[in-house]
Parts: sequence; structure tokens; C-alpha cells
Amino acid sequence: MKKLYAVLIVLLFSFSTFSQKKIVVDVKVKGIKKTKKETVLKLLDTKRGNLLDSLQIEKDIIRLKRLPAVSHAYFQVFHSHENYYNVFIHIEENFTIIPEVNLWTTTNKRLAYKLGLYDYNFLGRNMTLGAFYQQNGFDSYGVNFKAPTLFSKHFGLAVNHQNWSSEEPLYFDDKSANYKYQNISYEILALCQIDFKNNIQFGINFFKERYNYLSGHTASNVPQKLNINKKLLKLVYTYDDLDYYYHYIDGFKSQFYGQYVTSKNAYQDDFLVAWNDLFYFKRIGEKGNWANRLRVGLSSNLKSPFAPFALDNNVNLRGVGILVDRGTGSIVWNTEYRYTLFEKKWFVLQGNAFTDFGSWREPGGDLSDFYQSENIRVYSGIGLRFINKKIFNAVFRIDYGFGLTKNASKGIVFGIGQYF
Repeated sequence: MKKLYAVLIVLLFSFSTFSQKKIVVDVKVKGIKKTKKETVLKLLDTKRGNLLDSLQIEKDIIRLKRLPAVSHAYFQVFHSHENYYNVFIHIEENFTIIPEVNLWTTTNKRLAYKLGLYDYNFLGRNMTLGAFYQQNGFDSYGVNFKAPTLFSKHFGLAVNHQNWSSEEPLYFDDKSANYKYQNISYEILALCQIDFKNNIQFGINFFKERYNYLSGHTASNVPQKLNINKKLLKLVYTYDDLDYYYHYIDGFKSQFYGQYVTSKNAYQDDFLVAWNDLFYFKRIGEKGNWANRLRVGLSSNLKSPFAPFALDNNVNLRGVGILVDRGTGSIVWNTEYRYTLFEKKWFVLQGNAFTDFGSWREPGGDLSDFYQSENIRVYSGIGLRFINKKIFNAVFRIDYGFGLTKNASKGIVFGIGQYF
């Protein structure tokens, strides 16, 4: 009997304690137009009937600000009655139907262009659907679909198809040759959100590669025509602890990419390629933002002109040129200071000063290649960013980079989105 009384007392005490806790009576979403309310509520850990937890709501707000559809978000809490409270989530939406227009010159100085259209909030459900067409002397196209929360808050799917053709230089015997390169691929990926900061993508890519000789140096051990069916297993792991305030970023992020490629041909063995990107962003004062990316990558060390890591203007070193070299290892550090020069309502003009450091391992070379002076490149420069705060990724960038190492080049690099 005493035990029964004790249990009753504990239950009554627990109920009394719980009844004094602050409870969420409702979660209201304000400001959305295209985005579906149920899509937003599905992403939140703050639910009707849960205990009111301001730290959890803060995490939910950060999660929302990472979405392409959200320009900015904040919350308010209002008392309803007794110990019940309403949580108001206020969202400023981005415009997410974005055209893609790029112009550049190819390796043979031909003017090339790329046109595309992407909706980063397709049907208002946090899905991405888009396609592009490219003309650089050859026709290319691609179609992409991504739904991170297709099955639940934690599980989604991505499907991609691409038919890509380009003229690319291959390097061997200290000389080069130009090839027409074609890649026809079909990819499916599972998307898994483990928790607030960690997510994984994994899947398979079936693709066909074709190489056809166009001009330049030839060698008996390098084919002038190659047609290969390949299979690629892909794993991407992301740790994301970034916080956004419009175009300002603060925090740390790490992305690991691992790929295992299998094929059956006499010129390319099965190989592994992996790299990791470490990002660090720091707000400095009201208008400054220090941004860093460190990329370290290695692949199977095959002595082949088809090495996976490219030295290129648009990927790693601003000012170096277009596809000027390849390697089986890469270490690159990009660092820049971004400063808001002008801001008025939706428009931001941002200036930046940058330095890009890079080093490569030659195909078939040693790890000591990384600190050989002939493999180290350093570029520095300045740039401008024209930013629309109400359109997702609406950043037009232009940078001028010049080399600080021996026999270096210089040049202008422009594109859509921040460089990293």
C-alpha cells in the first residue's frame, strides 16, 4: 500500500511539474507565398504539443535559412493562455526560378555559352528541377531533379542526366593534345539528413566516356579514340554548422566526396578519387566577412593524361587559365575578405580581396610533388559582387587575378554565385 501511495505521489508531482512547463499550443508560419506551409512544418522540430524550447526554435530558424527558398527567417513567441504559447515563424522568401547564362572562351578561343533554367523551390516543396543547354563548339545538355524531403523530413532522392561534350587538353610527355570529350551519364542518389548538422548522399552513376583526337601532340601509348562504359559509386558526407544572415555567413562546414570508378579498358584501371572541402566563415564588424576554403584531394596515382584533378580558372585558382594542367592530387586554399560597399533594400555591392594557393601531384608522381616549386601556384587579386538579396544565389561575380609565382598568368574570371 505504501508503494502505491509513493507511485501516486510521484505521478501527481510529475503531472504538476509538467503542467507548469511552457507548452507550444500552435506553430504559425507567416510570410510564405509559394512555399507550402506543410513543407515548412515538416522541417521543424518545434511542433504543436511540444515543450517550448527557444534553443530548438533557433536551430529550426537556422535550418530554414539554409533553404534556397528562404532569404531570411526569424521567430516570435506569444502567450496564449495559462502555460500555452504560440510560436510565429516569419519567413522572407527568395525568388527561386533562376535563369542561367554563362559566356566564356574555350581552349581554342571560341566563344561558348550556357543557357539554363532552374526552380529551386519546385511546386513550393523544397525541390529543385532544372535543365541547361550548352554550346562550345559541341552540343551539351543536362536535366536535374533533387527532392531532399521527398519521403520524409530525413530522406529524399536526386536524379540527374547529362550529355556533355567539350574540347579539352590532355597532358603527357610534357606536351599536350586537344580531344573532343563526351560524357553521357545517368545518376541516382539517396539523400539522408542524419540530424541538424550531418547529412549523407550516396548512389550510383552509369556513364559512357568518349575521347576523339582533334589536334596537338600524339604518342604511341595514348589512343586517338577511346570509348568506355564506366560505373561510379558516390558518397558525399556533409557537416554543416553555418549560419546565414542574408549574404553574410558565419561558421564552419566540411564536405567529403568519395568516388570509386570501374571500367574495362586497356588505358584506364579502376580508380578511387576523394577530396574534402573545409569552409570557415567569420563575420568581421557589420560589413565584413572573411571566407576560406581548403580543398585536399587524392586519387589512385595512375600515370595517365586522364588525371581527375584539373588546374582551372573557374574551379580553384583565379587567373590561372582554362584547364592548364591535371594531376592525381590537389591541395588548394582559397581565402578572401568580402566587404559590403553599398547596400540599399534588395541590392548589395560587395568588394573582395583574395589570395588562392594551390599545389598538385603529377600523374604517377610522389607526395613530394606538393612542395616542389614548379607545382606550386599562388594568385591574388580583387573583385566585385553584385547581389540581389531577394533572389536565390543571385550573385554576379567578377574577379581579376594575377600570379605571384614564376611564369604565372593573369586574367579575369566571372560567373554566377560566390566563388565558394
